[in-house]
Amino acid sequence: MRYQVSDTKRMSASTSTAALRVRNLRKTFKDVVAVDGLDLEVGAGECFGLLGPNGAGKTTTIEICEGLTEADSGEVELLGLRWDSGAAELRQRLGIQLQETQLADKVTVMETIRLFRSFFRNGPEPAEAIALVQLEEKVNSRVGGLSGGQKQRLALACALVGDPDFLFLDEPTTGLDPQARRQLWELIERFKLQGRTILLTTHYMDEAEQLCDRVAIMDHGRTIAQGTPRELITSIGVEHMVEFSVGGAAKALELDVLRRMDGVRDVRAENGTVQMQVTELHRAVPGLLEELARQGVSLTELRTHSATLEDVFVTLTGRHLRDE
Repeated sequence: MRYQVSDTKRMSASTSTAALRVRNLRKTFKDVVAVDGLDLEVGAGECFGLLGPNGAGKTTTIEICEGLTEADSGEVELLGLRWDSGAAELRQRLGIQLQETQLADKVTVMETIRLFRSFFRNGPEPAEAIALVQLEEKVNSRVGGLSGGQKQRLALACALVGDPDFLFLDEPTTGLDPQARRQLWELIERFKLQGRTILLTTHYMDEAEQLCDRVAIMDHGRTIAQGTPRELITSIGVEHMVEFSVGGAAKALELDVLRRMDGVRDVRAENGTVQMQVTELHRAVPGLLEELARQGVSLTELRTHSATLEDVFVTLTGRHLRDE
């Protein structure tokens, strides 16, 4: 039971000690500033989420931390080591799942895991790693015949086969159907319980809220907010969001009047939909219906939801996290 022993040691070592420290990190590609003076700190045993839209600098940041890309300037300390002096040791202690993992199509699942296991001093047996990601039925199947979700699980097994202390997951569920996403979430939750430190990048806010202890929201190469998901949601000072559509009457809508209603903090109009940040839902919705009737406008759609990390980003930047 090799995993049980190492998990116990790892959990006992999970303290407030930082597993990753990033200071004033900068990286430029031609005329694009990908990372612009970034500071991060990830605690040992923590699942930390790096969030933001495509192009925010998440993947560049994580690739620098993984030792795959060289920074222009700044410092990265990982598990108390630096890439310029401790690369060999770091490679033995890290697990990396890239945003796109290209595995050889004609080899089997077992052959793939055996290959990756040969790179590490320690770790589970290949069959055990395959069982961890629930691919036992595909052990002799060729990689090219796997579904998208199965390939993602195989990539995760490759990242875990060295029994890593620190696990990098870059957009691990992008392109997966909802069932495959949930299966990967369950696996990641299990690894969290084993005390592993995880740095996760994603632009799915429900994923971050489900998995991450703390998150940093990135935009244009910088962090614009950090904290627990609940802290960040609370920071915008609203509890609910109301979204509604009024068809062709949207341009004639008197938004300033809506902003002055009781229980409403802010109102935005975008692509024919009006979004209201609401502190008191029970007062705002009846007030909205009354005001729309006064303006002679009919609703075509009305939705409400509790405030999320997506709403935090919209509040801070005026854009959505999944904007290109």
